[in-house]
Formats: sequence, structure tokens, C-alpha cells
Amino acid sequence: MVRVKIGEIVPGMRNIEVVGRIVSMGERKKVETRFGPAEVAAAILRDETGSIRLNLWRRQIDTVREGDLIMLVNAFASSFGGVVELNVGGDGRIIVLEGKGSSSARK
Repeated sequence: MVRVKIGEIVPGMRNIEVVGRIVSMGERKKVETRFGPAEVAAAILRDETGSIRLNLWRRQIDTVREGDLIMLVNAFASSFGGVVELNVGGDGRIIVLEGKGSSSARK
């Protein structure tokens, strides 16, 4: 696993570790995937080198809040509509390092 800064992320990167702060959370949306119906919300993750869209799927949506400092473990980067975005699959994790208004991590 390689730790990268947001400004270094390009589509196709896999098994990456990223630390950043959630600066905004989008609305929950119901979508149809090849695996069936799901919920997704887009968040913006930022560090000192830039910002990137982070897709939060299903239970991941309730894991983070705007203002949280998080670490993504085993994330991957893709491109959708020409925009680079991050996803955390079933073998990855989202760890809250510093919760907004709370010093404890949420699972």
C-alpha cells in the first residue's frame, strides 16, 4: 500500500492510502448498479495539495461527516465524466482520525 497526496492521484491507481478532510457532503442518491440497487453520496476530500471527489457507498455514507479528518486504506482512483474520483471497495477501510465535534472514531 502506498500513501499518496491528493494532488498525486491519477485514474487507475489502486491500493492507495490517502489522508484528508471532508470539506463537503452531497445528498444521498439511490442508484442502480450491476450489483443491484444502492445508495451513494459524493463527498469532497481535501489535503494541502488539492481536493478530490470521494464516492461513499451504502454504510460508508454514515461513517463520515463534514469536517472529519479521515484516512482511506486500500482506496482506488477512477475517472467518471473526465473527473478523477476515489472509491473504497469492500476490501478497503475508512478510518476517522479526527471527528468533527468528537475525539473518538466512528465505525
